[in-house]
Amino acid sequence: MRITENTRTKIFHLNMLALLFGLLIVSLSVKGQDMGADERKSMDKTNYAGLKGAGKGVSGPGSNLSPEKMQWWEDQKFGMFIHWGLYAIPATGEWTMFNKKIPAEEYAKLAGQFNPQHFSGAEWAKVAKEAGMKYMVMVARHHDGFAMWNSPASYAHFNSWETAAHHDFVKEYTHACRKAGLKVGIYYSPLDWRFPGYFNPKGLPENAALLKKQTYGQVEELMKNYGKVDILWYDGGWLAHKGGDADAAWFWEPLKLNGMVRSYQPDIVINPRSGMVGDFETNEGNAPVKGPIIPIPWEKCLNLNGSSWGYNTAQRLMSVKSLVDMLVNTVDRGGNMLLNVGPDPDGVIPPTHVARLKEVGDWLTKNGESIYGTRPGPFQPVDEVYGATYKGNMIYIHLLKLPAGSNEVKLPPIAQRVVSCKVLNGQKVNFKQDKAGIIFSIDPRLLDSVVTTIALKIKR
Repeated sequence: MRITENTRTKIFHLNMLALLFGLLIVSLSVKGQDMGADERKSMDKTNYAGLKGAGKGVSGPGSNLSPEKMQWWEDQKFGMFIHWGLYAIPATGEWTMFNKKIPAEEYAKLAGQFNPQHFSGAEWAKVAKEAGMKYMVMVARHHDGFAMWNSPASYAHFNSWETAAHHDFVKEYTHACRKAGLKVGIYYSPLDWRFPGYFNPKGLPENAALLKKQTYGQVEELMKNYGKVDILWYDGGWLAHKGGDADAAWFWEPLKLNGMVRSYQPDIVINPRSGMVGDFETNEGNAPVKGPIIPIPWEKCLNLNGSSWGYNTAQRLMSVKSLVDMLVNTVDRGGNMLLNVGPDPDGVIPPTHVARLKEVGDWLTKNGESIYGTRPGPFQPVDEVYGATYKGNMIYIHLLKLPAGSNEVKLPPIAQRVVSCKVLNGQKVNFKQDKAGIIFSIDPRLLDSVVTTIALKIKR
């Protein structure tokens, strides 16, 4: 039989108790090549112990999706984040303009050099598909203010249509996603460093009003002109690089903003960085995910290249082992993983990045059954040893490594009877089940060099 509703309820309450006690400790320690103090604060404001910031922000009737409408998003598990813009030219990260204190007029000259000749949304989608990703999120506009689409609402015509590229990159990206069968996500930053009023909205109200007008106009363009958009990923909702996104709700009026969003895209999934309570929570950075299952929708976003999110000539790629470990550690705790790449100034994802993503895709080709469409449990993860997911009458154990000095793995008891145990798509594994729990032993020669998946079939 299937895992019972009573069992699920017990798991939920145990998980919530663990969450409230903050047993999940994630330290966001990634340091980009030229990361300044404010850039680090931007990342650190999503630091959490048990996602302690969950639920912060304003909310109202209809502002959030129902759990039923969130199911598809929770099924996806793995997506591609894409940071690409003018900052690819200096190749020192997406915060280059602010960190290097480049005046807006000087930085704007990069738009005259930005004319990618080999950009291909179809190629991006192909790379994502081969990596086993199910959705994509493209940065449509980062904090530097340069819009990657035909944006009449863009202040001072600072967009890719009205400058050298004369190209609507968002249009081609969204079309390529849908054609490849991938869900479409768009990142948008209300923050724009070109506006002094962002840093002093009460002291410079007229300039701040221009910024807010641009935000509303551009978000409407993105929601109105590009067909069905599945995910809206805000960033930079905080004001003057201080406090959190929820602290700036008085300025952005996110219920009004996202009410407009849902008038065009009623079922869009929205993250929490506009000052409104999000449909899912976010955690940013490459630090390990540890602790118990998190019983709310959440997403881990991190960067394939540890040097920066935007294109960087300094390369510090995560290994395939660390990537798959992060993926299973996230999924085993109920989250999705959004993995970032930074295409070069010509719009090309670096070949070394493509090759590394393909390695992850190869693992998912063999083990994806244990990832996609699953839910975490019924066993709580044991840090650096194993975690579990389930679907139908199958339980999947992601074995990171065997316990020291043993070939045996001990699991807690469950009410259902296990009828078979094997390496997923491989050989049978000896096991024993009694009132004390489940023990299986595995020949080390059967272990995957990355992460081994053990499939337990339970009686219906």
